[in-house]
Amino acid sequence: MDPEHAPAGPLDTARAILAGGCAVLQLRFKGSDDAEHLQLARALKALASEAGVPFVLNDRVDIALLCEADGLHLGQDDLPVAEARKLFSGPIGLSTHDLDQAREATRLGADLIGFGPVFETGTKERPDPVVGLELLGAVCAAVELPVVAIGGLTPERALEAHRVGAPLVAAIGAVSGAADIRAAAEAMHRGAA
Repeated sequence: MDPEHAPAGPLDTARAILAGGCAVLQLRFKGSDDAEHLQLARALKALASEAGVPFVLNDRVDIALLCEADGLHLGQDDLPVAEARKLFSGPIGLSTHDLDQAREATRLGADLIGFGPVFETGTKERPDPVVGLELLGAVCAAVELPVVAIGGLTPERALEAHRVGAPLVAAIGAVSGAADIRAAAEAMHRGAA
């Protein structure tokens, strides 16, 4: 969930996604003030809990703690995993963009990695270079951590990512920007299953 890419609004979009099916609801909210970020995180955590789905917060260990997030996801330029672990006891994911970063994530103590962008993505201002399915498969084979394929995922591409070893995929645009968000979430959930 990224409010900047949720034309139907973040809460209605989240409700539709949860109704359609997802393994995890994750909030990425880059352009917010702290109070707005915390308010939305708490509202999404409540919706996810009601649906029996874990809620993960991106980047901000302080807001993750305050909203009682089930997990935290960090980028390469965020607080280091070891430092976040001093405060946050739940699972911590780390975004990675090449094989060395993916291997390093294990040493750093991450519980899972996001890897990509696998395909071109329109939801980031300055995306990292596209890594492709072949490198995604190599990373899945090289690391023992669960790998979440990120970047440009659609239901069809979720199947491709799954075939090369990624047990999970993350999507924003293909779901939040769809005319029928619930149907898009259903298709994505089936594609990754």
